[in-house]
Amino acid sequence: MLKRVEPGQLNDFFLPLSGRREKGVYFCRIAGYSPEVEAFVKQYYEAARRNGVIIDGRIPNPDTNQLAYFSEMMGAQFQMAPAFLDQRLAKWLPRMSQGQRETVVSAIYSTLQDMQRSGKNENMLRNAYIKYMCWLYYKFERIVNQLGSETLPKILYDGSVSHYELQLLLVLSRAGADIVLLERAGDGPYLQLDSQSAWTTLWQTPDMTPFPEQFNLKWLQQELMKQANRQRLYGTPPAVTNCTNAWMKKPQLGEVLTPFRDRGTDSRFFCNAFLFQHGVEDKLLFSNDLFTFYQQLKSEGRRVCLLNGGIPAPTPEEISAIRRQNYQNADQLAAGLVPNIQYPESADLQRLMVKAFVDLILEESKHCEGSLSRLTNRAVYLLVWLRRYQKELFGRWKMPEVAVFLLFGKCASANEALFLRFLARLPVDVVLLIPNRNEGCTLSDPTLLTLEFGDSLPMERFPGEPSQVRVSTAAYQAERDLDTLMYQDSGMFRNQQYQRAETVTLRTMYEEIALLWDQEVKYRPSFTVLNDTVTIPVLLAKVCGVKDGQTGPYWQELKKLITPDTTVVRGLPWLTGLDANPIKPFVTQFLQHGRVLKNKIKAHKAYPYSILRPEMQEHLLDKVQLMLDQRIIAGTYENGTEYTVLATVLNLSKDLLRSIQKFDFTKKNPKLILINTTEKILSLEDSILVAFLNLVGFDIVFFVPTGYQCVEKYFPQGYVNELQTGEYLYDLSVPDFRTLQEGGLSSIRKLFGRSL
Repeated sequence: MLKRVEPGQLNDFFLPLSGRREKGVYFCRIAGYSPEVEAFVKQYYEAARRNGVIIDGRIPNPDTNQLAYFSEMMGAQFQMAPAFLDQRLAKWLPRMSQGQRETVVSAIYSTLQDMQRSGKNENMLRNAYIKYMCWLYYKFERIVNQLGSETLPKILYDGSVSHYELQLLLVLSRAGADIVLLERAGDGPYLQLDSQSAWTTLWQTPDMTPFPEQFNLKWLQQELMKQANRQRLYGTPPAVTNCTNAWMKKPQLGEVLTPFRDRGTDSRFFCNAFLFQHGVEDKLLFSNDLFTFYQQLKSEGRRVCLLNGGIPAPTPEEISAIRRQNYQNADQLAAGLVPNIQYPESADLQRLMVKAFVDLILEESKHCEGSLSRLTNRAVYLLVWLRRYQKELFGRWKMPEVAVFLLFGKCASANEALFLRFLARLPVDVVLLIPNRNEGCTLSDPTLLTLEFGDSLPMERFPGEPSQVRVSTAAYQAERDLDTLMYQDSGMFRNQQYQRAETVTLRTMYEEIALLWDQEVKYRPSFTVLNDTVTIPVLLAKVCGVKDGQTGPYWQELKKLITPDTTVVRGLPWLTGLDANPIKPFVTQFLQHGRVLKNKIKAHKAYPYSILRPEMQEHLLDKVQLMLDQRIIAGTYENGTEYTVLATVLNLSKDLLRSIQKFDFTKKNPKLILINTTEKILSLEDSILVAFLNLVGFDIVFFVPTGYQCVEKYFPQGYVNELQTGEYLYDLSVPDFRTLQEGGLSSIRKLFGRSL
């Protein structure tokens, strides 16, 4: 008989008998889950399927037919003697060799002796003998002639083992079989049979948890089928695989500088890094340290791909170059897109790319809510970016070289995060640096090393050149820290603190307009700051009629609203389609599939807003996109009105541009007053400009003493808040507010009457 020995690790089960530290069999029970356990059980299941027996639940007791056949063949005799057992086994299981039979006889006899010593009578021993013989014949006949061989047969038992089953498994273990008991319900039922764990070894590690509910042999079989199908998608497997971060001596960015030849000597692996640093350790030295880090990488001849502020989105030309068809499921999609991965310079590297692509796409299919179009979009992004950067990263690659992919400042989209995870499975050190802790990140991966530092340092670009290095003095940094303390969640805001803003239109009473008009927006209802975006409450109202029919107080109230930041339009139309507009001939180039091509607009020679702050340019172009998306102006995407929208908002007057340039999203916002005392209506261009300035953050009030519907033509119903304040008056002349005296009209106008 072979003795039971304890494995040093689970993978020892797969060692041949002569390769084990001690010559013996393993009989282990596993009562808890871990990723290591899952991987082992999958491998052990496959080994038992090929060369062993899998028991799902209990071994069925011999039925009437089986007992009758045994009685016919073997008779009813029983003797508690090795010679009797040997004779019966030779007849019952003739495929066993003499040596195997002697081992099984010894094992059965030893087990029956154990039962006899525990008080079992001869009749009970006879029943056990018959049950064991039937089980050996009907359940284990395929392995009895392999017991004790160099490659031991494997038995996998899933369930709560019974007393007789355990006794038979002891027989097979002693005869030369490895056995694993999978105790998904815990170890309690087993300990009722063997309270001292004398017959088996309990495998335990600190990270083990209860088994997941879905973990069973049927689920394992499905997972193994998926793996086999995935292997079919891979084709020829790569000869090497990644060892990510495990080679590092310390968890720090500097480990990326370790020469790849010093990272490991096992030729089966390439050693790469996957690292995300959030925040900075020392704000004074960070910029210079990064520059030194980059220069050292270059001096060592490493291939480095450096991107600032995110990965540029694929162009339409890049997307159209990816060959694809319609697919019914994720497997078809992965198989159909794999031919787009071509790297003829290295077959091994191409296989690595294929495997990484297939693994990630099948993994992502679980998170795309069944949407194949979304999954296809992500797969196409991966392939486009791989084609774009593979020459820079892998030119003339050979083992164990590792390139460096540096993404600085932002990883905001799921597609970007997926591409970084893809690269981390290839011979690439993937490094994401976000020194500004106010910037979020979508990247998450089990192999990712995340370094969190408490200090935050806003930086727009990686200091790859000496001219880009910015080193702060201690005094400057102390002032920045104090600045952060003062303006972080305190209700106070420094000048131009925020670069992004959204607007919400307030619906108010007429009397509230004067109260809110010259007030900083931070004191208005619904003002909020969330992350880096300000929500600005603005006014958009139409005041109809004249209170009590008194024009003097009416004009005086209006004059009080004219602040230094107020633009006053004294009559309609304000703009027309005939006005000079140098950018109008080019606007058809700036819109594609409903998307405003911001980069193309900025690069055009007629672009008029390059003099504005960069964040304000982004703000204006974002609002153009929002205006088109919401189709605020009637006719948008119906009769070409979208191009009129673009032409109008890209041709703002100098006065409006100056108001926008100095606009601070947390302080007083710019104003617009439009006065219409006639029957004329707001032109299309006027309507576009009003809607745009409302989205930008202007307060806008129409004063219409006639009460006519002169504003609403191109707006959705209810877009402008209409306020009725008094009697309708007609043919009023708008006074010169610069000379209008407080308390009434000027003396000359008093002399000649109201009509002047």
